[in-house]
Amino acid sequence: MSGQPGAPIRVVIADDERLVRIGLRVVLDAEPDLSVVGEAADGAEVLPLVRAQRPDVVLMDVRMPQVDGIRATEQLLAELPEPPRVLVVTTFENDDYVYQALRAGAAGFLLKRARAEELVQAVRLVARGESLLFPAAIRELAAHRPPTRDPAADPVHRLTDREGQVLRLMAVGLSNGEIATELTVSPETIKTHVGSVLAKLGARDRTQAVIRAYESGFVVPG
Repeated sequence: MSGQPGAPIRVVIADDERLVRIGLRVVLDAEPDLSVVGEAADGAEVLPLVRAQRPDVVLMDVRMPQVDGIRATEQLLAELPEPPRVLVVTTFENDDYVYQALRAGAAGFLLKRARAEELVQAVRLVARGESLLFPAAIRELAAHRPPTRDPAADPVHRLTDREGQVLRLMAVGLSNGEIATELTVSPETIKTHVGSVLAKLGARDRTQAVIRAYESGFVVPG
C-alpha cells in the first residue's frame, strides 16, 4: 500500500483481455493521483503481483480462464494481512459471478462500459475505504436467491433495533448523512452504528453487510 499522504493511489489491473487492460491503464495513468503498477492476465497472477507491488486497489475481472476473480479475491483476503481493495470490473451487472465476488469481499463493481470519469471516481472511492454500493443491482441479484442463512442462528439477530434500522437503510443505498437525517440523529452517531453493524456481522464493508442482510432474510428484495 502507498500509505503516504499525497502518494498516488497504486492500482493493479487483472483482466484476460489485453485491450481492456490497455484501455484501463490509459484512463488511470492520465490522472496525477493514480498509478497503474502492474497488470495480470489471469487470477493466478494476482496474488504474487500484489505481494510484489503492494497496490491500494485491484481492478478485477471476474471471468478469467484459470483462476477467476472470485477465487483471486478470496486469496487476497485470506493470504494478506493488509489486502488491497478489490473493485470488480465486469460486462454484466446481473451476473452470479459479480454476486459471488461481492460476497468474497470485493468493495463494489463497475461495468466495463462505464465512462472514464466514473472509473476514476470509483477507484478513488474504494481507495478511501468506502464501498461502491449499487443497491438496485444487489437487490436484483439477491432476488434470484432464497435466503441461505437462518436469521435465528445468524449474527444479524444480535443487532439492536436501531442497528437494524441502519442496516435496512444501508440496503436502500443511503449514505451516513442521509441515514442521520432519516433517523434524526448526528452523522457521528450513524458512523458508530455502521461500525457496530459491520463488526457484529463480520462484514468487511457496507456491501458485505447488505449482502448478508439479504442472505439471512433480514432484508427482503423488493
